[in-house]
Amino acid sequence: MKLKRYLYFLLPLFAFLSACDMEKNIEVELPYHEPQLVIECYLEPGKPLRASILETAAYFDEPVPPLVPDAEVVITHNGNRYKLKYKPTVVKTTSRFYTHISDFIMTGKPGDIYGIEVKDGKGRKATGFTTVLATVPIDEVEWKFNDKDKAYLLTSFYDDGSTDNYYRYMTHVDSLSAGSNRDFVTSDQLTNGKRVSYGSAYDYEEGDTIIVSLYHIEKQYYQFLSSVGDAKDANGNPFAQPSKIKSSVQGGFGIFTNLAYDRKTVIIKK
Repeated sequence: MKLKRYLYFLLPLFAFLSACDMEKNIEVELPYHEPQLVIECYLEPGKPLRASILETAAYFDEPVPPLVPDAEVVITHNGNRYKLKYKPTVVKTTSRFYTHISDFIMTGKPGDIYGIEVKDGKGRKATGFTTVLATVPIDEVEWKFNDKDKAYLLTSFYDDGSTDNYYRYMTHVDSLSAGSNRDFVTSDQLTNGKRVSYGSAYDYEEGDTIIVSLYHIEKQYYQFLSSVGDAKDANGNPFAQPSKIKSSVQGGFGIFTNLAYDRKTVIIKK
């Protein structure tokens, strides 16, 4: 009987709560977003000058590439000015997208300084500079199998102890156009002047073709990549600290740098 009386008491309460409107609409006024120029340009020795010029978009804008067709892009080197043409292109071998290209070949040597200037019809201007680095050669790529016929990879090189150095290490299976299965950046803070080895898990099988790339990168590129990684980790994570991308470009956002790298291709064999 007590249980029945208790249930009879709760029924009107449930009816009252269900009749109440528990939802409340809140309007949030977002600040006006002023689009800014975005530069992504990587100079490679022996390759044409190419760059991607876009602009920032507001959070709720449509997911379309914010192209800037009227952007004028000039790369400078040793007093010379090389103007790039607007010609959106995708390079098949790497799947990389460019908006501006030229026939001029990057011929700079270690220590040379390149600059980039971007202007558009809205009066916006962005600039950046990069100092060409020397390639750090890969000394050895080796692998070892476990009892389950899986192999790990070990890549070794020598760090120059006379300078602060930063590296990006990547491995691809079969093709550079496919996503990398290992990609990280690091400094020589703990390995200055030593023989350095980067390893992997037992990820590979006999017959796999592995493309190993060791990039000697600028500090500004190291900071850019590290901040991009932090921003990705923080996106959608309520417990992560918001992270701002560290740009190397003045008057806009993005990265302008050069790629000095050594690359080896190996086939995993027993």
